[in-house]
Amino acid sequence: MNSQNIIWKTDINDAVAVSAEKRKPLLIFFTAQGVSPQLQNEIFATRDFEDWSRNVILVKLDLSDPSASDAVKEQNLMLKNAFGIEDIPQVCFSEVTVRKGKTNFNKLGLIGYTGSGVKSWISESNSILNPE
Repeated sequence: MNSQNIIWKTDINDAVAVSAEKRKPLLIFFTAQGVSPQLQNEIFATRDFEDWSRNVILVKLDLSDPSASDAVKEQNLMLKNAFGIEDIPQVCFSEVTVRKGKTNFNKLGLIGYTGSGVKSWISESNSILNPE
């Protein structure tokens, strides 16, 4: 998955800093071991996604990562609950503002695996990011 020019951040704080600086929304990919790989294989591994993903900051939060510290695990779980993620894998789009050292997330919407191909997934994502 990482053979392409896609860089997934795994630390939400790092991602927030870049998002605030570049004024790009976050694409937060909630995943865990043993979940269906379709989203990764059919969407994220495509050239279309790679080109499109320059519009967002990519974050991958693996909720089953054994190497994650307790603090990170707790933070990821808090984010999952705050964004209302019930099924994983799931993608949450969020804008971020940082004011006086406090991070505020503005959830834009959720999208999972749709089964209708990458172009459809991207257009659905665009409508979440840029609602009419």
